[in-house]
Amino acid sequence: MRLLTFLRDVWRNRQGRRTLPRFLTYTVTFGCNARCIMCDSWKMPSPEDLTLEEVERIFSQLPRMDAVRLTGGEPFVRRDLVEISEVVRKQLKPLVLHVTSNGFLTQRIVDFCERRDRRLPLQLLLSMDGMKEKHNHVRGHDSAWDMVTKTLTELAPRQKELKLRLMVNQTIVDAEGAEQYLKLRDFLRPHGIYNNVVLAYDQSATYNLESAVDVAPKEVGQFTTFGEFTPEQYRELFSEVEAGLTQLPLMERMAKRYYLRGIANRMLDAKSSPNPKCVALNSHLRIFPNGDVPTCQFNTKLAGNLRRQTFQEVWHSAMARELRDWVKKCPGCWAECEVLPSAIYTGELAWEGWKRTSLPAA
Repeated sequence: MRLLTFLRDVWRNRQGRRTLPRFLTYTVTFGCNARCIMCDSWKMPSPEDLTLEEVERIFSQLPRMDAVRLTGGEPFVRRDLVEISEVVRKQLKPLVLHVTSNGFLTQRIVDFCERRDRRLPLQLLLSMDGMKEKHNHVRGHDSAWDMVTKTLTELAPRQKELKLRLMVNQTIVDAEGAEQYLKLRDFLRPHGIYNNVVLAYDQSATYNLESAVDVAPKEVGQFTTFGEFTPEQYRELFSEVEAGLTQLPLMERMAKRYYLRGIANRMLDAKSSPNPKCVALNSHLRIFPNGDVPTCQFNTKLAGNLRRQTFQEVWHSAMARELRDWVKKCPGCWAECEVLPSAIYTGELAWEGWKRTSLPAA
């Protein structure tokens, strides 16, 4: 049944028709205990986070999801994340739950992994942006490295027991971070942990102190990084990351190669390929901590609010239609959290996997 629904939604997305969401990104809070140099989430007030009862009421109105991502801010700032994950499991019945964390709150994170219902597979990404001094600088905390490595070393040996897939997410903010990719990969290898790499982009509407912000690209293929890199630094980084993809299962390897190829084409050859049709406000639904439904990562104009409106009212509203028209006209971003759902739910990822295209030659 899921496969038939997926194929139907792929067809509808390729035709530019409305679908129901199948991939949910729920920002549980903007509150954060880090002070990251590339993110303003920690500066953002988050006093109106949905209560657990409100989350359950809202999720009971949503369709079944294939995947749910719980993020922040720092999601483990919320003390009820176990209960939220149970609402996700019961109401949305996803195939996987994905949580991204800075790893500071070791005991709370370990408790979550132990107490959650293990019938729902969990992917936990811990943020590590370089080795100790670099990571501490990026995360704005002198103990950031010590805290996240404690969390990693406690959970890594227990992955099978806890039905947990543990990974590291390295956000590359500058050339120094890129140079430390290999050192971090070597540090993680004895733990059997894969180092997932993303390039920090210049601006995000989601983590912006202003509301209703549109910082989406204005031209096809436009991608502005947070830091500055030379073409040689890009080539070296992309080549090393490509070489490390053999650690991943086939589908994840395809997805990461797809993301890398898009970045490489944009940064090295000024090409906007691949550039899938965006599924924001279609197959991909975002919910903010207070129940707001934004357009996407780079446009926080709202389709509505699920605290005050039903899902049906928001999804079929005139504002949602207007914003979907905006999405259709958007030239396309290259943020992994937007691109991969779009590549999956338009069938582009499967098509590119069959073609077996490779990164541009160094």
